[in-house]
Amino acid sequence: MINFVFEPLPVPSLPVDGVDERYPIRRIFCVGRNYAAHAREMGHDPDREDPFFFTKPADAIVTDGDDVPYPTETNSFHHEIELVVAIGKDGSDISVDDANSHIYGYGVGVDLTRRDLQSEAKKKGRPWDLSKGFDHSAPCTALVKRQPNELEGKRIWLKVNDEPRQDASLDELIWSVPEVIAYLSRFVALKKGDLIYTGTPAGVNAAVRGDVMSGGVDGIGEFSFTLI
Repeated sequence: MINFVFEPLPVPSLPVDGVDERYPIRRIFCVGRNYAAHAREMGHDPDREDPFFFTKPADAIVTDGDDVPYPTETNSFHHEIELVVAIGKDGSDISVDDANSHIYGYGVGVDLTRRDLQSEAKKKGRPWDLSKGFDHSAPCTALVKRQPNELEGKRIWLKVNDEPRQDASLDELIWSVPEVIAYLSRFVALKKGDLIYTGTPAGVNAAVRGDVMSGGVDGIGEFSFTLI
């Protein structure tokens, strides 16, 4: 029996649609610039680079409709809606053809970003972990199980106070879900409990305290929360 110096914190988790069990979260990976229009609005060429990833801590997850505290140390707090993929089978060096067999389910998440901190860190050539991996920075819906072909042509969208901000199709992903899984698994061993936020479409913008964010992916889920 292991004795800890203090009681371990609860395991972060997500609800699963239609069942009582919850999905325990191990790690959160996020894909940067995976929609061409978003890459261009951020000043980058989407056709020239392999996918790249950053991480958020598992306890950055926000679920069950909870409100999101407006973070400290920022004056430019941006929303980035994303399809979320939940891994359900361990694997390394996964092939594109086999990648879908490693998926447990899907959700809809928001990669909340301190954009001013990120921009300043980029200018100085420093890591931008604190612009992405802060408390409450990863809202996500309940997970659902869907066949991969059910994602084709699905709309992904986000509104702030009912004003449309982001609206695109999952078909616009530069790197498909199987390609993202295969590429990431070359660098780390993916395991049950890993989440992958797959990138955001164009239209990212700032939100302020009191704003209501809502959004979803057709056939996957919808969310709504308030910045407090």
